[in-house]
Amino acid sequence: MSAPITIAEIRAANAADPFATPEFVRRQWQALRRRNEQTRDPAWICLATAPQLEIQLAALAQRPPAECPLYGVPFAVKDNIDVAGWTTTAACPEFAYIATDTAQVVARLMQAGAVLLGKTNLDQFATGLVGTRSPYGWVPNAFSAEHISGGSSSGSASVVARGLVAFALGTDTAGSGRVPAGFNNLLGLKPTPGIVSNAGVVPACRTLDCVSAFTLTAADAAAVLEVIARRDTPGPADPVFHQPGSRRYALPPCPRVGIPRDPFFVSDAYRELFEASRLHLQTLKCAQGTFDLAPFAEVAALLYQGPWTAERYAVAGALIERRPPGIDPVVAEVIGAGKRYSAVDAFNALYRVRELEVRTRHVWEEFDVLMVPTAPCLPKQAEVAAEPIRRNSELGTYTNFVNLLGLSAVAVPFGFTADGLPFGVTFIARGGSDWALIECAAHWQRSRALPLGAHLRGPQPADTRITATPPDAIPLAVVGAYLQDMSLHHQLTARGARLRAVTRTAARYRLYALNGREPPKPGLARTDDGAAIAVEVYDMPPDTLGSLLAEIPPPLGLGTIELSDGTWVKGFICEPQALREAQDITAFGGWRAYTLANDKKGT
Repeated sequence: MSAPITIAEIRAANAADPFATPEFVRRQWQALRRRNEQTRDPAWICLATAPQLEIQLAALAQRPPAECPLYGVPFAVKDNIDVAGWTTTAACPEFAYIATDTAQVVARLMQAGAVLLGKTNLDQFATGLVGTRSPYGWVPNAFSAEHISGGSSSGSASVVARGLVAFALGTDTAGSGRVPAGFNNLLGLKPTPGIVSNAGVVPACRTLDCVSAFTLTAADAAAVLEVIARRDTPGPADPVFHQPGSRRYALPPCPRVGIPRDPFFVSDAYRELFEASRLHLQTLKCAQGTFDLAPFAEVAALLYQGPWTAERYAVAGALIERRPPGIDPVVAEVIGAGKRYSAVDAFNALYRVRELEVRTRHVWEEFDVLMVPTAPCLPKQAEVAAEPIRRNSELGTYTNFVNLLGLSAVAVPFGFTADGLPFGVTFIARGGSDWALIECAAHWQRSRALPLGAHLRGPQPADTRITATPPDAIPLAVVGAYLQDMSLHHQLTARGARLRAVTRTAARYRLYALNGREPPKPGLARTDDGAAIAVEVYDMPPDTLGSLLAEIPPPLGLGTIELSDGTWVKGFICEPQALREAQDITAFGGWRAYTLANDKKGT
């Protein structure tokens, strides 16, 4: 039996034998060190030392496995993210320092049981989409030693694609959490700005930066997001939480998908694969249309041809000016340009972004999600070396505008070129749609059934079975017309509710068919002589529950319901006086069974 490589597989193995977990992690770490001693792997800047590993394992031993959703799961972080006692370099030896505190996002992962095995290489100061701008070496593509892995989170993508860790953190300002995913057959989750804390992350552009995650599967992306998503207000290191619309945990049953009109490509192979992905989309349950990419492209141009490079200069400008030997010359050129911008330039650029954002709003009225190529080509390292600025600029075509507009995105694999190189697409949605996009990625991954990473193994049902839930969700049990395929179900989907579970209440309820209701509705009441009633439990975004409550007519209301597993959730209950003349239908076990029986009787 092969070693587990996904979070889901590792959790299952650890649940079966938690005492074997430390040895599993040590074997993973020892294999990495042996491999690195034989041939230095440019994907890593440093691996955990033996003491650093044992400190984590000792802490893990004090935690109950059942309370740690990532118990014993090995991971890596991009080396612009602080870990106490570890060196942070941002891929610049002269910038290096030993961190005194652990970044909040890493601390949450460790508290959840994940074990850090090392820190990964990156384009210096997270400046680049190529993965070649590092004095620690350029990171080859997991499928081809001649081609780039993409940046700036090059090392993080590489180690996940090769199965060296189950997941890795990157950062994303201009596409660094998406381009490497597309180039290495991975899922790359780029959250809404502000969803994940940036405390303890070396800034690139502080107003735009996002911590991103690379995983092999959609289920794993959900497991990571459940742990790292913030439950508090943004801190001083975080961008403003952009949220043009309400949070959404799921897309509508038949989402409207926008495809860019006249998309730009450098590679004919990528052009053909994107057309194939568009045709594949037609086989799925959705509606498809086109949108104008021009205003998005104008926003994208402002990222590197505007004053946001001054944010990079604020972090590394003083070091750049000294020109130490470890500074990458292309990075120095890009960051050095930031000093020429004035405060007037910055405000004018902000005004322009706002104007362009207004021009893009109609797109979100027409579409629930956009599907774009993750990149227009996959260049060779020699091509990047010959024209570093131009190649990097091309790679940002479909990524640079996303954070400037406060959007969420997820990169997913689609297929391979004739030469065996990966091609992927990216789904983009309004800010706050992170969980909806993971669900979208799960549907897509299920429909494609591709091998994971660098052909690590074939797909399995658990890869797209999402069990994680949004940390701020309000679970809501529905019993009647709000059930799937029932008359009022659209009121849930319109609010971005996500199905969590199909289950039953505790055996303490009776169900009634209310008289004179249109559409027909049941009433649920807690009693001493009840039975278990079928319900569906939905994750409700907290900012939409109030509007749903306003639409609930009497005698129904929201109360608290006990489920069969002993947990209590919000749910639909009924005022007692409405039950006096109602028909007791408890024997049917649920509203769906009752309506099916009535339909058969009617025919």
